[in-house]
Amino acid sequence: MTVKVFLVEDLAKTAGLMKELFDSLGYTVAGSVATEAEAYQWLDEHARDWDLAVVDLVLEQGTGFGVVRRCREASPNGKAVVFSSFVSPAVREHLLELGADAVIDKSDSTALVAYCAAFADGQQGRSEPQPQV
Repeated sequence: MTVKVFLVEDLAKTAGLMKELFDSLGYTVAGSVATEAEAYQWLDEHARDWDLAVVDLVLEQGTGFGVVRRCREASPNGKAVVFSSFVSPAVREHLLELGADAVIDKSDSTALVAYCAAFADGQQGRSEPQPQV
Protein backbone atom coordinates (compact mmCIF):
# COMPACT_ATOMS: atom_id res chain seq x y z
CA MET A 1 0.00 0.00 0.00
CA THR A 2 1.31 3.43 -0.95
CA VAL A 3 1.20 6.09 1.77
CA LYS A 4 -0.71 9.17 0.59
CA VAL A 5 0.57 12.46 2.03
CA PHE A 6 -1.28 15.73 2.36
CA LEU A 7 1.31 18.51 2.62
CA VAL A 8 0.50 21.93 4.10
CA GLU A 9 3.58 24.12 3.56
CA ASP A 10 3.72 27.68 2.25
CA LEU A 11 7.41 27.91 1.30
CA ALA A 12 7.78 26.55 -2.23
CA LYS A 13 11.41 25.47 -1.72
CA THR A 14 10.59 23.58 1.48
CA ALA A 15 7.53 22.00 -0.12
CA GLY A 16 9.68 20.88 -3.04
CA LEU A 17 12.27 19.31 -0.75
CA MET A 18 9.57 17.57 1.24
CA LYS A 19 7.99 16.21 -1.93
CA GLU A 20 11.40 14.82 -2.91
CA LEU A 21 11.69 13.22 0.54
CA PHE A 22 8.27 11.59 0.27
CA ASP A 23 9.06 10.42 -3.26
CA SER A 24 12.30 8.82 -2.02
CA LEU A 25 10.27 6.99 0.63
CA GLY A 26 7.85 5.70 -1.99
CA TYR A 27 5.03 7.92 -0.72
CA THR A 28 2.59 9.78 -2.97
CA VAL A 29 1.82 13.44 -2.34
CA ALA A 30 -1.96 13.40 -2.77
CA GLY A 31 -2.31 17.13 -2.17
CA SER A 32 -0.19 20.15 -1.41
CA VAL A 33 -1.47 23.58 -0.31
CA ALA A 34 -0.02 26.78 1.14
CA THR A 35 -2.87 28.33 3.16
CA GLU A 36 -5.25 27.35 5.94
CA ALA A 37 -8.31 27.98 3.72
CA GLU A 38 -6.88 25.81 0.93
CA ALA A 39 -6.20 23.06 3.47
CA TYR A 40 -9.80 23.16 4.70
CA GLN A 41 -11.12 23.00 1.16
CA TRP A 42 -8.80 20.14 0.22
CA LEU A 43 -9.73 18.16 3.32
CA ASP A 44 -13.43 18.72 2.69
CA GLU A 45 -13.08 17.44 -0.87
CA HIS A 46 -10.58 14.63 -0.17
CA ALA A 47 -11.37 13.37 3.34
CA ARG A 48 -10.42 9.80 2.43
CA ASP A 49 -7.57 10.57 0.07
CA TRP A 50 -4.74 10.84 2.59
CA ASP A 51 -2.99 8.77 5.24
CA LEU A 52 -0.47 11.26 6.59
CA ALA A 53 -0.79 15.04 6.81
CA VAL A 54 2.39 17.04 7.31
CA VAL A 55 1.51 20.55 8.45
CA ASP A 56 3.58 23.69 8.98
CA LEU A 57 2.29 26.14 11.61
CA VAL A 58 3.06 29.43 9.90
CA LEU A 59 1.33 29.57 6.53
CA GLU A 60 0.98 32.07 3.73
CA GLN A 61 -2.47 32.84 5.16
CA GLY A 62 -3.70 31.41 8.45
CA THR A 63 -2.00 28.85 10.64
CA GLY A 64 -1.61 25.12 10.95
CA PHE A 65 -3.40 24.95 14.30
CA GLY A 66 -6.85 24.83 12.71
CA VAL A 67 -5.58 22.52 10.00
CA VAL A 68 -4.55 19.94 12.61
CA ARG A 69 -8.02 20.07 14.15
CA ARG A 70 -9.66 19.78 10.72
CA CYS A 71 -7.44 16.79 9.85
CA ARG A 72 -8.69 14.98 12.93
CA GLU A 73 -12.31 15.78 11.99
CA ALA A 74 -11.85 14.80 8.33
CA SER A 75 -10.18 11.45 8.95
CA PRO A 76 -9.88 9.99 12.44
CA ASN A 77 -7.62 7.27 11.00
CA GLY A 78 -5.22 9.66 9.27
CA LYS A 79 -2.11 10.82 11.10
CA ALA A 80 -1.33 14.53 11.42
CA VAL A 81 2.28 15.56 11.94
CA VAL A 82 3.30 19.15 12.58
CA PHE A 83 6.68 20.03 11.09
CA SER A 84 7.50 23.61 12.05
CA SER A 85 10.24 25.95 13.20
CA PHE A 86 7.93 27.37 15.85
CA VAL A 87 7.72 24.51 18.32
CA SER A 88 7.95 25.13 22.04
CA PRO A 89 6.81 22.90 24.90
CA ALA A 90 3.54 24.85 25.21
CA VAL A 91 2.90 24.79 21.46
CA ARG A 92 3.67 21.05 21.34
CA GLU A 93 1.24 20.35 24.17
CA HIS A 94 -1.49 22.46 22.55
CA LEU A 95 -1.03 20.72 19.18
CA LEU A 96 -1.27 17.29 20.78
CA GLU A 97 -4.50 18.42 22.49
CA LEU A 98 -5.81 19.52 19.07
CA GLY A 99 -5.13 16.05 17.70
CA ALA A 100 -1.62 16.10 16.26
CA ASP A 101 0.01 12.69 16.32
CA ALA A 102 3.51 14.13 16.39
CA VAL A 103 5.14 17.54 16.60
CA ILE A 104 8.59 17.83 15.06
CA ASP A 105 10.84 20.88 14.90
CA LYS A 106 12.18 21.63 11.42
CA SER A 107 15.69 21.71 12.85
CA ASP A 108 15.32 17.95 13.38
CA SER A 109 14.49 16.70 9.89
CA THR A 110 15.88 13.27 10.77
CA ALA A 111 13.01 12.92 13.26
CA LEU A 112 10.54 13.48 10.41
CA VAL A 113 12.29 10.87 8.28
CA ALA A 114 12.24 8.43 11.22
CA TYR A 115 8.54 9.11 11.86
CA CYS A 116 7.73 8.53 8.18
CA ALA A 117 9.74 5.31 8.05
CA ALA A 118 8.03 4.01 11.18
CA PHE A 119 4.65 5.15 9.82
CA ALA A 120 5.14 3.02 6.73
CA ASP A 121 5.89 0.08 9.00
CA GLY A 122 2.69 0.75 10.97
CA GLN A 123 4.58 1.58 14.16
CA GLN A 124 3.61 5.22 14.68
CA GLY A 125 0.88 6.41 16.95
CA ARG A 126 0.61 9.61 18.94
CA SER A 127 3.79 11.01 20.40
CA GLU A 128 4.05 12.44 23.86
CA PRO A 129 5.30 15.96 24.41
CA GLN A 130 9.07 16.04 24.35
CA PRO A 131 11.24 18.58 26.12
CA GLN A 132 13.07 21.11 23.98
CA VAL A 133 16.87 20.90 24.10
